[in-house]
Amino acid sequence: MPSRLEKICTERGLKMTEQRRVISRVLSDAHDHPDVEEIYRRAAAIDPKISIATVYRTMRLFEDANVIERLDLRDGRARYEENRDEHHQHLIDVNSGAVIEFKNEELEALKRKIASELGYDIIGDRLELYGVKHGAKSAKKHPHSH
Repeated sequence: MPSRLEKICTERGLKMTEQRRVISRVLSDAHDHPDVEEIYRRAAAIDPKISIATVYRTMRLFEDANVIERLDLRDGRARYEENRDEHHQHLIDVNSGAVIEFKNEELEALKRKIASELGYDIIGDRLELYGVKHGAKSAKKHPHSH
């Protein structure tokens, strides 16, 4: 059965090779935000003939076709997720690297209000929160904290 991502790729006219199918399945099944190395590990477990170069090329192709989203969580590794319709934000635990997805309608309304007051309609945005659990000491100073 084709994965959600594979169906989207096919709808967008991408030629789906067996290896692209495997990579799209790995991405559709991911509940985390894997980087290229992790995607490669998972794909190679399904099809040992997949090379890391194929994964890099496929990720670039999927990104160009807008079927996946690249997250730059500033830990030096680009992570990926399916480009889903519903909008969500990310909170990154700076100690563990865990990425927590959340939705907040008040926040969405506030962003629209701010843009509107400035005379704009929002066509896209990205908000990433960086934090430590209550009571935990931060292992590293975040480079973008103010």
